[in-house]
Amino acid sequence: MATPYTPEVTGGGVKATIQRVGGYLAGMVMPNIGAFIAWGLITALFIPTGWLPNKEFGALVDPTINVLLPVLIGYTGGRMVHGQRGAVVGAVATIGVVVGAGIPMFLGAMIMGPATAYVLKLVDGFIQERTKAGFEMLVDNFSAGILGAAAAVFGNWAIKPIVKHVTTWAGSGVEWLIHHHLLPLASVLIEPAKVLFLNNAVNHGVLGPLGVTEAAKHGKSILFMLESNPGPGLGILVAYLLFGPKRLRPSVPAAIVIQFLGGIHEIYFPYVLMKPRLILAAIAGGAAGIGTFMVTGAGLVATPAPGSIFAYAAETPRGGYFGVFLGVLIAAGVSFAVGSVLLGFGRLAGDQEEEEAEAVAEDESVAVTAEEKSATTTRTDEAPATETAPHGA
Repeated sequence: MATPYTPEVTGGGVKATIQRVGGYLAGMVMPNIGAFIAWGLITALFIPTGWLPNKEFGALVDPTINVLLPVLIGYTGGRMVHGQRGAVVGAVATIGVVVGAGIPMFLGAMIMGPATAYVLKLVDGFIQERTKAGFEMLVDNFSAGILGAAAAVFGNWAIKPIVKHVTTWAGSGVEWLIHHHLLPLASVLIEPAKVLFLNNAVNHGVLGPLGVTEAAKHGKSILFMLESNPGPGLGILVAYLLFGPKRLRPSVPAAIVIQFLGGIHEIYFPYVLMKPRLILAAIAGGAAGIGTFMVTGAGLVATPAPGSIFAYAAETPRGGYFGVFLGVLIAAGVSFAVGSVLLGFGRLAGDQEEEEAEAVAEDESVAVTAEEKSATTTRTDEAPATETAPHGA
């Protein structure tokens, strides 16, 4: 489905399917980037480790990311499927997976919002033609209300536990890699989990507690940097700025500032979702950064939250800046290099437009051929008449 942020994908096959799914997920997030920025600013300013710590204002952080942002995503996903009615039931269904989850339920919102709206679309198609005149509003409101309530209960009962299990499995996988000294390979799990907005669950639910234990023993821990490294996101955004689709490039500089300086990694996830192959660039950059941290013995004293370069500087122990900044720089460089290759240095960034252009050219060719055949047939039909006329005269 095309949106102002994600152009329509044409064709079939695995590649087109992945692009279509990624574009759809991004289409639910991109219209809400302003809300993400608002949350990021509140977080960067008012949390205990922020620039202007304030307990009262800092209380806005958790409700915003745990409730407001998932509901907005569910609302947008429902609207994409079935207009305003779909948006309403999408938001209602999303609250079912949000309440009591304890983690940001972005993935649950991406499931419940559009799915509930699609069911309502089917219901509307069935009952609207059978609704008597004068009862339209009553039927519409009650059908949306009943479906929304049922979806919220179903989401709370079935979808929320599934998403929480997925999050737990991802965390367990990362923990296994840590215990087997395969830290660079952790990026294979961490980076895709981040793009699916499980970054806070992985960082604060798994890596943070393990890092605190290690920092208490050794004064620093590399575990604080596995997920929060701002380098991979920076590299991908710079690759997008230079070689991405032209109509998206103007939005990239602001995203770079928000991601690298503000530490709001969520800002670059939609760019990866729009070109899912770029997840390879994120994995490569993350692994290169972790490898550098291991070689140089780098570590932080606490979780950098949010994961900005300033937070990194603030949490680096005295004398440890070289390894920390080198790891961030190498991660950014590797993800930029791989991302640029995956975008074909600009040639593959607009592959969708090229496919559309080819389709248009093919259609025009078919039309011209049909016109030529028609003209040939007409001339063939007219030829005997031209010959008979003089003969008859």
